[in-house]
Amino acid sequence: MREVKCCWIFLIVQLMTMTAVGQNIMQCLGGTATFTSNAPLEVIQAESNQLKGVLDKSSKTFAFTVDMQSFEGFNSPLQQTHFNENYMESQKFPMATFKGKIIENIDFDTPGTYKARAKGKLTIHGVEHERIIRSDIIIDEQGSILISSEFTILLKDHEIRIPKIVYQKIAEIILVRVTLILDPKES
Repeated sequence: MREVKCCWIFLIVQLMTMTAVGQNIMQCLGGTATFTSNAPLEVIQAESNQLKGVLDKSSKTFAFTVDMQSFEGFNSPLQQTHFNENYMESQKFPMATFKGKIIENIDFDTPGTYKARAKGKLTIHGVEHERIIRSDIIIDEQGSILISSEFTILLKDHEIRIPKIVYQKIAEIILVRVTLILDPKES
């Protein structure tokens, strides 16, 4: 529970710090995060529609978070239980976060499609790992920003251990897809 409060406190502090900038703050309250484990004996997919975050267009800084227990669509309820209790330890480490900065110079006020890299700290299972993640950014005429990305996560990078008995059913490298729409933060 402490981890959940810390994560929300982090986002609230980010929002309060960014609020002074006004219309430069973009927020997402319901993006999608999907993961796929493609192991020799089993494919596991799950999705969360509870990805939340903020982006400060002027500083190109961001903070995103997703509740690990919000993932659904497993092959069985037991598989979801094992995911939360045995592998992700969601009670102890309830949130995954990514915070950092967009590397490329992007004019967020000009509609168009952009390729960008985001450099930051990805924290999963309580383990922080610096990453550079490539993303596609689409800015529409109304100023909304669509960000989509596909990247892989090595379980060992986040100290997620897989018992030998299920080693053929869970991949060591997990494919992650993220899609979110950011809109101007309402005052």
